[in-house]
Amino acid sequence: MVSDVHGNSTALARAGDGADALVCLGDLVLFLDYADHSRGIFPELFGVEKADRIVELRTARRFAEARELARSLWHGMDRDAAIEGAVRKQYAELFAAFPAPTYATYGNVDIPRLWPEFAQEGTTVLDGERAEIGGLVFGFVGGGLPSPMRTPHEISEEEYAAKVAALGHVDVLCSHIPPDVPELCYDTVARRFERGSAALLDAIRATSPRYALFGHVHQPLARRMRIGATECVNVGHFASTGTPWVLEW
Repeated sequence: MVSDVHGNSTALARAGDGADALVCLGDLVLFLDYADHSRGIFPELFGVEKADRIVELRTARRFAEARELARSLWHGMDRDAAIEGAVRKQYAELFAAFPAPTYATYGNVDIPRLWPEFAQEGTTVLDGERAEIGGLVFGFVGGGLPSPMRTPHEISEEEYAAKVAALGHVDVLCSHIPPDVPELCYDTVARRFERGSAALLDAIRATSPRYALFGHVHQPLARRMRIGATECVNVGHFASTGTPWVLEW
């Protein structure tokens, strides 16, 4: 089980070793590495100095200034074409690294419309859908909710809730973002709350899956907690650890 791969194709190629299946909870793309500002699409296009500055602004929660800086940098460029070309390059490497079988859903920085182009035989993409893996029913909900970061795949609360509802009762509830619990949503390094889903939390309370698994928050205040009978687990920031979280049953 991996999430927040953010370009780490080398470790991804080994993530399924010894497992019956790999589950990926999204955020394959690396737009900007907050630990190493020289890595990602943004510094490739604009340089490390500009990356340093935009990280500084975002970390200080000066999101309006960060967006204005980004607008000035993109002025005169075909932003969509530049990003899509860079994302395609990353997706080619990352999808090629997936073992078979892999079950994957989108993160908030992914571009879902490109996934069918790169998903090879043995990779199953699910969103608002279920799959049986080893006798357990897994439900998948991709994407993120609206945030000041305005990442590519943020959807409305209503659309997200509809996908959660479509799953019904599952044994393992898989999503990119966490349920809306403060301890699971707070990032201790970024020093801010990331978006969690009230719909996920309601579903956990109503249906009591064995597990609720997610990522998104890179350095959470709490990596796991129980909500009733459900074990909620942040499976980790795979980009930095290179280590999958293992679910055994």
